[in-house]
Amino acid sequence: MSTQPSSVSGEPPSGAEAGGPMVRRILLGAQLRRLRESQGVTREAAGYSIRASESKISRMELGRVSFKPRDVADLLTLYGVTEESEREPLLSMARNSGLAGWWHSYHDVLPGWFPTFVGLEEAANDIRTYEVQFIPGLLQSEEYAHAVVTSNFPELTPAEVDRRVGLRMGRQKLLLSENAPRLHCVLDEAALRRAYGGAEVMRAQLSLLEQLSERDNVTLGVVPFSHGGHAGVAGAFVLLSFAEEEIADVAYVEELTSALYLDKPEDTTAYRTAFDGLSGAALDPAATRHLLHEIAQQL
Repeated sequence: MSTQPSSVSGEPPSGAEAGGPMVRRILLGAQLRRLRESQGVTREAAGYSIRASESKISRMELGRVSFKPRDVADLLTLYGVTEESEREPLLSMARNSGLAGWWHSYHDVLPGWFPTFVGLEEAANDIRTYEVQFIPGLLQSEEYAHAVVTSNFPELTPAEVDRRVGLRMGRQKLLLSENAPRLHCVLDEAALRRAYGGAEVMRAQLSLLEQLSERDNVTLGVVPFSHGGHAGVAGAFVLLSFAEEEIADVAYVEELTSALYLDKPEDTTAYRTAFDGLSGAALDPAATRHLLHEIAQQL
């Protein structure tokens, strides 16, 4: 008798296809973890069954590695899933878990930790982002993005700069897609006052922000200098939420030479609370657009 939970049967959730390999890995890992726990199998025993370590089982269940179909087949047998109709959807996800996302072609100019973020961003249905120094990548104009990249990474060659800007422009197609996520962006006023690329580039960037803020799936707010202190004391962050209940929220915090991916409930709750505080401190969308226009006139 199969012990497969009912949520596993049938085709993989639609997000597993729409979100690409990252979502497939996370969903498959979550399914394998539930099956293992339902059978009372330890990670150590599961690892032994596929000639691997306990830590590899942990990484698989978190969706942080691609899956070998043979390993998944052996684990399903160990967990008592023997019917072909129940095994095949999971084996299909395993076969597709290593497929490269569209951003893979930019791997030569990406820091090692960033492809994971792009995959999660592509799969999210809600993106909350707070930025204090510059406009977030999803909302940058091409000229502004070029200025940011050259300023932050002066060691890059012109070709490498163009590649990074190209990736950023590719990411923005997400906001215009048929299944576009909801983006809620809160900016500190400082991000609007720092004129990357000079006055002309910045005016065009502010105009683009006004246009994008009119989209139904984009909410833009600015915390003005007049507000004083606010909840963004820890700096910039992104909070990603997903339609699939199997995927926990993820808070992304970028550092100088690495990034943190936080998915424990206590961490994501703290970031959600901080974002709610920032949203409450921010100007409403209409007042935000007025401030954007005002700052553009001052440049």
